[in-house]
Amino acid sequence: MAGRRLEALTLTDAERSELTALASRPRTAQALAQRARIILACAEGRENKVVSSELGVHAMTVGKWRRRFLAERVDGLRDEPRPGAPRTVEDARIEAVITRTLESQPDDATHWSSRGMARDSGLSVSTVQRIWRAFGLKPHRQETFKLSTDPDFVAKVRDVVGLYLSPPEHAVVLSVDEKSQIQALDRSQTVFPMRPGQAERRSHDYVRHGTTSLFAALDVATGQVIGKCYPRHRAEEFRRFLDEIEAAVPGGQEVHLIWDNYATHKTATIRNWLAKRPRWHVHLTPTSSSWLNQVERFFALLTERQIRRGVHRSADELEAAINAFLDQHNANPRPFKWVKSADDILAAIERFCTYNTSPT
Repeated sequence: MAGRRLEALTLTDAERSELTALASRPRTAQALAQRARIILACAEGRENKVVSSELGVHAMTVGKWRRRFLAERVDGLRDEPRPGAPRTVEDARIEAVITRTLESQPDDATHWSSRGMARDSGLSVSTVQRIWRAFGLKPHRQETFKLSTDPDFVAKVRDVVGLYLSPPEHAVVLSVDEKSQIQALDRSQTVFPMRPGQAERRSHDYVRHGTTSLFAALDVATGQVIGKCYPRHRAEEFRRFLDEIEAAVPGGQEVHLIWDNYATHKTATIRNWLAKRPRWHVHLTPTSSSWLNQVERFFALLTERQIRRGVHRSADELEAAINAFLDQHNANPRPFKWVKSADDILAAIERFCTYNTSPT
């Protein structure tokens, strides 16, 4: 049965100009900017599903704002007043606080505090805090990011993700890397265990008893991990670890290895070892893209459950704890489920770059 026919959405020159101005705001009122982008896309005659895919929103969201615009025009895109006591702070003052928070900084600091903004705006500290909470602003917080500059980034993403989502038949796909310089740490004073109403307590300082490096190969299909600890992480140790993998993989299977371009992986010793084994195929992750290597997720589990809070009085004790974790993991392995396609990943990165590099 044919779907309901969409009502035509046309814009006047004034509406198009106002919507374009709202959509191009680089930092402030992003909810309103997103709605403006939805209407501009709909005005070009595109269906809701097409617009939702292009802008990364749900089709129902597109439909909601299309209907609201048809009923109330541009005013319908703005948030409706909420029930409760009438506000005592005008919209213009609220917008001024938001704009100043996002697009300026105080003379004596790198970011605004609620008290500093209160002094600057003439509002109370609690009012500034309420405005920030309402718009999800947290000037005291900061996050980090790293974009790959690999010229072959797109090709490598498609190659690696293709192995995750559609692995070749009669082959094993292994995600390989090393967790180097794992420290065997003991606390300088007694650790006090958790009690009702009190978390575990430990001294902030520690005594170091050496290090070890774990080489690991995660079978992405089964979750099994081949792991081996070595005192160092040179090409010599990596070549010996490849021997461990070869001994563990049946001879009739092709072997697809996913690893990064770390110096240990591309020495003449490793290249010669691989050249003698035509069933082995190497797939490189892009630079600065460790998130694409599934074995990193296993390393995160190891760190969280064994290393971070572990007490180890020697490198041998640390290696024994790591090997015990490997044995327990392999006794009941579960593969990590990869759900994002290469197109999804590349589209997300494009949206990130587009949003964060918009002109101010």
